[in-house]
Amino acid sequence: MFQQLATTGAGRPVDKDGFPSGPWTPDLLAEAITQIDANHAGIELRTVQLWFQDNNKGISSNNIRWLARVFGCGDPEATSTWQAELSAAQARLIAKRRQNRKTTNDPPPGRSLEVAEGAAAAQSSPKSKRRMSLATRSEAIFSRGSPLDLPSTVFAGAVALGFASYLTGVHSATYERTVGITKQIGFIWAPNWTLLFMIFLPLFFIFAVELLVFWKNQGRAVLLAQSGQLDTDEGWEKKVEASSYTYWVVFLICLVFAGVLQWIGVRLVPLLDNGGSYAIDWGSLAIVRPEIISVPQAIAFTGAAYLYMSLCFYLMFVGLILLYTIAYDLWDIGKDTEIEADETKQLEASRIAKRVMHGIFRCTILGLLVAICMKLQSFYLTSSSENIIAWFIEDTQSIVFAREDPSDGVIFTMPTHYSSLLVALATCVVFVFGCARTGAHSQYHLRLGRMIAAVSILTLAYLAIGAFAGFSVLLSVAVLLAICGLLDPTYRSR
Repeated sequence: MFQQLATTGAGRPVDKDGFPSGPWTPDLLAEAITQIDANHAGIELRTVQLWFQDNNKGISSNNIRWLARVFGCGDPEATSTWQAELSAAQARLIAKRRQNRKTTNDPPPGRSLEVAEGAAAAQSSPKSKRRMSLATRSEAIFSRGSPLDLPSTVFAGAVALGFASYLTGVHSATYERTVGITKQIGFIWAPNWTLLFMIFLPLFFIFAVELLVFWKNQGRAVLLAQSGQLDTDEGWEKKVEASSYTYWVVFLICLVFAGVLQWIGVRLVPLLDNGGSYAIDWGSLAIVRPEIISVPQAIAFTGAAYLYMSLCFYLMFVGLILLYTIAYDLWDIGKDTEIEADETKQLEASRIAKRVMHGIFRCTILGLLVAICMKLQSFYLTSSSENIIAWFIEDTQSIVFAREDPSDGVIFTMPTHYSSLLVALATCVVFVFGCARTGAHSQYHLRLGRMIAAVSILTLAYLAIGAFAGFSVLLSVAVLLAICGLLDPTYRSR
């Protein structure tokens, strides 16, 4: 009974239409009980959290009084009715517990329920800590603490690398190729280290965290209430744990292969051998201009940069896995027959599905922009242009004024092509899955056409980079659509 009342938000303030402002959370309920004038002792948050768990311990008679006051909104008659109903439910629970008692974890007969609640809460804490796996720890990075913690940390790391590039002198540096081409290869000129980690990835985390918090605290609770299910975190945690193997695979790929092995092959070995088949950029500047940065300094700086990069991309893939899990959880709850049979419930489910899809769409746009930054830098290093801005302008002029293609440069090994493709594919897969799951079980068809068209154009722009002269025109249009989509995913005309 308590779970159903907490899910429906009984006793919470209502809007102009008479609907509660949302379900009860442990924090909100503990605060409401503490604010009761007659309750001088207050209540511990851990005790309230215990009520939301399937612990089979019940609620003490003293706390039932405060719950009745909250659910009855302070009205004496309503409070008396709620207290009688809650007490009857408590009695039924005690009787059922005595019949089904199979363990010795229940408190002895003379022990008060208040003591039992505190003991159970104390025992649940280390148990939850022991169960913390890589999946739950990764999910906790997104869902716990301030929503700005993760994006601000990523941004701060990018700023720290920028300052380090100034100290080492690789922030803005040029070198002359054997063919007489002078290229700008400074750290701050590389979009895959500036725009990517300072703008696109923090925005990705902002939207991913916002969607996850909305789903766990509001959207999921509303759908569970409509389907008559108990609002507990156990179902969500089980779905997160179900992908535990995926988290470990992604962690190993990002840290070992994309981080350590790629740094050894692309940075460490060429620096030690004084050359290689890779294009010269800020990380290998010590090979051609040792007067700016020494080889030991370059090894240390690139090592720190690649460690930061691998951890950030692991968190990005964690965000994509969580978006996938949210879409699946939405579909799993939304297919309940009670929701499908009620038009009002279907409308509410459709509203939540749209909110989820808008968040997935924004994260998809930012994921593709991340892949575009990686591929742009890779192709720029093979071009004959002096810097990446000049390369972009010359490519536009090559189609407008029929000039020579500036991308016809020297051929180098470019591992970033492969890693950027993985990012683009993973992002698009999550978007397609989100479209299928959020649109299949809504009463009204979600207007996904514009979002699908925008993602398709952005994907084509990514594939077109370096493929033909004039790709920058398509890329400019795609980026403009992406910016509009971030501001308004529905692309509504005003």
